[in-house]
Amino acid sequence: MTRILFWIALIVLVVVAVRAKIRALTPKDTGAANRPAREPAQVESMARCAHCGVYFPASEAVHADGLDYCSPAHVRLPKQ
Repeated sequence: MTRILFWIALIVLVVVAVRAKIRALTPKDTGAANRPAREPAQVESMARCAHCGVYFPASEAVHADGLDYCSPAHVRLPKQ
C-alpha cells in the first residue's frame, strides 16, 4: 500500500513541476487587449550627404550652399 502512495505522490509532484515550468515559459497576458492601439510612429524624411552619400534624418542635416550634409566637418570637404 505504501508503494502505491509513494508512486502516486511522485507522479503528482512531477506533474506539478512540469506545469509550473510550462507556465513560467509561456508569455504572460499583460492586458494588451484592453489597451488602445498605439499610433504609428511618425515617418521622417531622409536626406543624403553631398560628400559621403550617407542617408540620415533630414532633421539632423547641416545645410550649406543649398546642399545637405551629415556633419559640419563634411561641409568643408568637397562634394563627391
